[in-house]
Amino acid sequence: MANKKTVTKADLVNHVAETTGLKKKDVKAVVDAFLSEVADMLDRDYKVQLTGFGTFEVRKRKARTGVKPGTTEKIKIPASKYPAFKPGKALKEKVKV
Repeated sequence: MANKKTVTKADLVNHVAETTGLKKKDVKAVVDAFLSEVADMLDRDYKVQLTGFGTFEVRKRKARTGVKPGTTEKIKIPASKYPAFKPGKALKEKVKV
């Protein structure tokens, strides 16, 4: 298995602060506000489209029948919504192998 690296929100804030010369406190406020706004828009069933980066959207799963783990009992799984991200062309090209 490949060794995956993880960047936390704090790491991202530090890097943007270093890159832009802004204070970490200010960058954190912007990142927090951005994430909050994206979540609020998704909650209201809006798509958030960032040209060149990608689109955040809410997708729907239909109700279905499943099997309870450990038994053969059939259970009804209700319909649900979930957040999803679809990368844009520029992002796909940037992370190509």
